[in-house]
Order: sequence, then structure tokens, then C-alpha cells
Amino acid sequence: MAQPITKIVHSTRTEKEMQEQQIETIVEDLAKNADGIKELIKLFQQLHDSGILGSVNGLVEAKEKVAGIAVEQLLRPQMTNAINNMMAAAGVLSDTNPEMTKKLMSSLGNGIQRAEKGLISNDKVGIFDLMKALKDPDINRAIGFGMNLLKGVGEGLKE
Repeated sequence: MAQPITKIVHSTRTEKEMQEQQIETIVEDLAKNADGIKELIKLFQQLHDSGILGSVNGLVEAKEKVAGIAVEQLLRPQMTNAINNMMAAAGVLSDTNPEMTKKLMSSLGNGIQRAEKGLISNDKVGIFDLMKALKDPDINRAIGFGMNLLKGVGEGLKE
């Protein structure tokens, strides 16, 4: 009858064998992804040729100085105010109907175009032109919108 196995011999690999295995794995990965690696090399070459890569490397090397400058700039009262204003504006815009905002911005663009044409024509506007303009439905709508806007602003300022 056979003898029972009492000792298991583990094969130990040398450091050189492990490095060769890793190199073999890397070469296989390179072969599988050759097109992507070629594109990456092309991208890096273009970044190098344009000087962007050198700039990025400089930024990374000076990361502590750059971060210090960025933090210093962000802590300035003007930047703090700007950030607070942006957050407040974002809060107001989040409460506003997006369709109305889109409509208002589009209308504002149209109004600027008309105003520019009026500046070019350099027509004089008299009191009777203003009275006549009030009968125009588009002008009347804009004046009503503006009056309600001013009313809302005034109510908000009272609080």
C-alpha cells in the first residue's frame, strides 16, 4: 500500500521569475490594446508639440504653490462675495419656471436686436409716438411685465 502524503512541497518562484511573468502580462496587454495605446502616444505627442504637456507638468511639479495661490484667491472677500452671489442666483433660478426663463431670455435677445436697429435709424421719439406705442399690444405686454416685475422687486425690498 502507498504511503500517505505528509509534506506538501510548494514551488517558490524567484524575484526574477515574478518580474518575467509581470513583463509577459504587460506585453500581452499592450498587444490587446495596441490601437488605443497608439492613439494615446499620438495625443501625448500633440500635447508635447503644443507645449501644453510641459505646462501641465510644471503645474503638477508646483502643485503645492499653485494650490496655495488658489486657496488664497478663493479666501479673498471679493471671491467669497462672488460665490455667495452665484449661490443666491442659483437658488432664485431653481425656484423659477425654466420655460419662463427661456422665454424671457429669448425675448430679451429680440429686444436687443430691435433696439440696435432703432439706434442705427436714429429716429426721434416724441410724446405722441409714446402714446401711440402704448396701443401696440407687444409694447403694452412688455410695459405690463415690467410694471409687475418692478412691483415684485419693490415688495421684496420691503421685507
